[in-house]
Amino acid sequence: MTDLEYNYKGISTYSKTKGINNLVLAHQTEIEEVNNIPCFFWGSLTDPYVTAKCWSTIAKVVRSSFGPVPPSLRDPIVSAGSEKLRFEGFSSCNGVYVRLDMKPEAIDGEFIASGTTNVDFNDPMLNALNAIQKNEKVTLAVGQQDVQVITSKAKVVEKKVTLPMRWIKGLTSVQLYLADMDLKFEINKIQTIQLFQSLPKGSVKGDFFITKRAGKFMFSTLSTADSVRIGGVQRLRLLEGILSIVDKIFVYESSDKQTCSIVCEFGKMQLLMAFSPDSYRGFSGEGNVLETMTENLPMEWVYGLNSLLKSNEMFDPTMLSIENDIDFGTMDNLTSNLSSMGLLGYDLSEKAHFYRRLPFKTERILSLNPRLKNAKKLIDNEEVEITERRADYIEAKVKGSGVVHKVIIDNNSQKCTCDWFTAYQGKRGICKHILAVKMTIS
Repeated sequence: MTDLEYNYKGISTYSKTKGINNLVLAHQTEIEEVNNIPCFFWGSLTDPYVTAKCWSTIAKVVRSSFGPVPPSLRDPIVSAGSEKLRFEGFSSCNGVYVRLDMKPEAIDGEFIASGTTNVDFNDPMLNALNAIQKNEKVTLAVGQQDVQVITSKAKVVEKKVTLPMRWIKGLTSVQLYLADMDLKFEINKIQTIQLFQSLPKGSVKGDFFITKRAGKFMFSTLSTADSVRIGGVQRLRLLEGILSIVDKIFVYESSDKQTCSIVCEFGKMQLLMAFSPDSYRGFSGEGNVLETMTENLPMEWVYGLNSLLKSNEMFDPTMLSIENDIDFGTMDNLTSNLSSMGLLGYDLSEKAHFYRRLPFKTERILSLNPRLKNAKKLIDNEEVEITERRADYIEAKVKGSGVVHKVIIDNNSQKCTCDWFTAYQGKRGICKHILAVKMTIS
């Protein structure tokens, strides 16, 4: 993987002796589409009514806010490729992530290229979606610069807009939470309706849990061994517009029982909605992504994989390692870097990552993660001292503001004497001091 051959045009390939032929590494400052084809997909919807309801739900999410940030964002990301379409976005507060996965059966058309764009869902689009009938012919076009929806009554063109900074930040972390989730409940249509009938009215405080009693699912303030915690339970009302047409729902929960997701099944498509631990905490505020960024790898390697993969393509690191003769350890680091840049999403049903292309500069990761920037500053200023190092134990001193913090990392835990670690105990990611130590020893 380290045997890179460069030519004078700024393009490099891995050595053929490593089994990687024609792996193009584009030396760019941004991840960009490999092609310049203006249209990614053109075709019709096979189930326009359900699709429109799901799109309206996405629009409802991106126009909502449950924290201090007022509702202002409304521009879903649209990915076309691998015979699938994906629409995804966040609430303005970044506490709710939504994604519609449209399977090949949901669309009848041609994928001309693989790519991603992001557009506003303005009032004309919402009006057109709300007017779509069950047997109406609806044409969809997804391109680099716009998304078009054509019905029997209207043609709506939504232009490409700048990807919100908070969404970029959210995309670098939300898939880490999804990858940590396990299926807890499968709930049929009747049970789903009964469940949401017990949803508390108005704005409520405190934790609620999805629990099962005597074969019936309900919301409760009491936690049991097999219940699923819902932080900010009022956020579940975002799903109310599609409950009447859903086939079943799947409820997933993270290993720390703090975050959860609900996947709505419609046969030809699935709508996922993931919820941060609480209404006041957005996914973009979490620091777990920093755990994957302790080892710097040449960006050319990331660009190399970017040239191989298409939008929505399932990302199988084991097969990529075998097919391209890439060391498994190197592939693990590449996977972490791709996740940290928001270039991998996670499909709960498939239990696998998928690849997405996003038009943003990789250098923004530093500005989006101040702890990473500050950790690098600690290292550059030589303020990290490793005082003891064994195979399963690291002890270090890290300079702080007028104090020296003690960091201990072993096989079972990582600790720091700083106020951040004391306050959150690792629940919101590692502190800059632990991060600096891990980057020093990596």
